[in-house]
Amino acid sequence: MDVQSALFYAFSAVLLFAAFRVITARNPVHAALYLVLAFFQASGIWMLLKAEFLSIALVLVYVGAVMVLFLFVVMMLDINHDSIRQGFWKHFPLAATMGAVIALELAAVLLGGFRVYEPQQPAKAQLISPAAVTAVAPVDAGSAAMDAASAAMSAAPAADVGHMVVAQESNTKSLGILLYTEYLYPVQVAALILLVALIAAIGLTLRKRKDSKFQNPADQVRVKASDRVSLVKMDAVKPAAPAPAAEETKA
Repeated sequence: MDVQSALFYAFSAVLLFAAFRVITARNPVHAALYLVLAFFQASGIWMLLKAEFLSIALVLVYVGAVMVLFLFVVMMLDINHDSIRQGFWKHFPLAATMGAVIALELAAVLLGGFRVYEPQQPAKAQLISPAAVTAVAPVDAGSAAMDAASAAMSAAPAADVGHMVVAQESNTKSLGILLYTEYLYPVQVAALILLVALIAAIGLTLRKRKDSKFQNPADQVRVKASDRVSLVKMDAVKPAAPAPAAEETKA
């Protein structure tokens, strides 16, 4: 077993344990923390699959933003655990049935990738020397497309795998090239929509309400002591003693 396989089994074992604890933990804060652990393990598996962008996006978006929000909401809410557990066994048959159906659907989809097929016989191909290729001019669109692809692949670093030339580019670089060339305008539109949403959220929080009280920091800085405090000079006079009661005088 190589190092990559060992890391895959380690990440998968911790991921399954964390996912199981998410639904079995009694404390919702502990469940949210186990979900953070599950996201980290899934990010490690994505990294092993050479999907660097998905791995980093999973950590930054879900762990760094969504799960932090979940933790704040769960910790600020006063959750009554006894009321949550009420009616668990009443709805358990329906929940178990739905879970079994979902598990069977996932198994039907995923097991197709683990089936072993008979190895296909490689098609016989005729090798053409580079001199013969350069000597013949392209006569159709297919040849022109192949020439353009060959020129693009020759510009990037490549590795010779058998008789096939494969360009060595990372997933993140390929995605960045697509985003900022072919999908440049959709990216700009999405960024503009997010900017408008951000400005709208700030505007909603800064709007003035009639029942809200606020202070102006500029007025507080410009204030003087003489404007707020007035000193009054008074004589120190001892108050007169109260007169004796009428009954005491008669006695």
